[in-house]
Amino acid sequence: MFDLGREIIQTLGHNKLRTALTGIAVTWGIFMLIVLLSMARGVTNAFDYNMLSRNTAMIRVWGGKTSVPYKGNREGRYIRFEDSDLHAIPEENGEYVEEIRSYISGGGKISTPKGEVSQKYSGVYPSEFVPSRHGDLEEGRFINDRDMEGKGKVMVIPKYYARQLFPPEGEGALGGRVDCNGLSFLVVGVYESRWNKDCYIPFTTARMLSSDRKELGSLSVALKNVENEDDGTAAETGIRETLSLRHNFNIKDDNAIYVSNDFNNALTGKKAMGILDMCVWVLGILTLLTGIVGISNIMFVTVKERTHEIGIRRAIGAKPRKILIQVIAESVSITVMFGYVGIVLGMVATQLITVVLGDNSVLRNPTVSLSIAFEVTLVLVLSGAMAGLFPALKALKVKPVEALRDE
Repeated sequence: MFDLGREIIQTLGHNKLRTALTGIAVTWGIFMLIVLLSMARGVTNAFDYNMLSRNTAMIRVWGGKTSVPYKGNREGRYIRFEDSDLHAIPEENGEYVEEIRSYISGGGKISTPKGEVSQKYSGVYPSEFVPSRHGDLEEGRFINDRDMEGKGKVMVIPKYYARQLFPPEGEGALGGRVDCNGLSFLVVGVYESRWNKDCYIPFTTARMLSSDRKELGSLSVALKNVENEDDGTAAETGIRETLSLRHNFNIKDDNAIYVSNDFNNALTGKKAMGILDMCVWVLGILTLLTGIVGISNIMFVTVKERTHEIGIRRAIGAKPRKILIQVIAESVSITVMFGYVGIVLGMVATQLITVVLGDNSVLRNPTVSLSIAFEVTLVLVLSGAMAGLFPALKALKVKPVEALRDE
């Protein structure tokens, strides 16, 4: 083992410039592979946070405008959902539908003795609020089942409006009262969000305040028993059929209703992330290939220069397997040594990227894990072995008698 290490050092020292240039190519290839993998991981993490951290077993439906005549009805008719749809969809699609909810929007000013804002409220179900999508609940709670049953006059407001309604910094907002449409609402929760400014009240309360006691906003259908894309498509088809029969429009009219199948979209996104990872590996390995070719060339030159030595070793009884192992070991050592330099530099670069960019909706925690580092190490070893394989096979073809005559 000691002799093998010494021979590797001699090989590196004998061709310093050539080894250094080839080593830079290997280092660069591994560096780019690590950076690309970390960026792909950051995109995947952002996708998981934005899409998969919430319940993606969901189908959302919006009313539209018919574009084709159907059973005596002309095109251009608006489709509006009603309370009865909330009962019909679960009843007719019980295999896949677990829960259905909707929302009602209402206008008006929201005020306190110390401030006033012009903002619509949204009447929602308790399960509507999702932190990853709506914001982070800082104080209090969200709408609950008791609020729904009792048509409670409670409200959840964003921190942005809490500061205006309860100046200077929103102190006392939780437990305070606000006026909306002539009614007094108790503030039971305050949330923080960069973009969401909705004020939430119970759906049943909003229905009571609504001038139109039938019309609804969009529908959110929570799914069950869905495991693959076929299940998601079947659930979507069933919902379309129910609504087309109830509202008398052509089921093939995509403009009558607009459907977002979050479940199938999430599955498609997962496939896209898998393709992205595969493409990154291919690009990284192709970049690494330039360095591997250089190492292979070095080993070919080394075998040529050591033909006489190899001949002597073969003449005194060295087994071909030992020579094969030696040449491949030298190639692997060179590859791994310079490759680990690339791994270290790549991990430093990913840490800098994390500090500069931080977590956002496109890139989140773009760092390499131990599993990726292990996979890259395995690629290094295999690449080094492949780079030394052909020179090693050439060394085995050296005949002792011819080698001893070689000068």
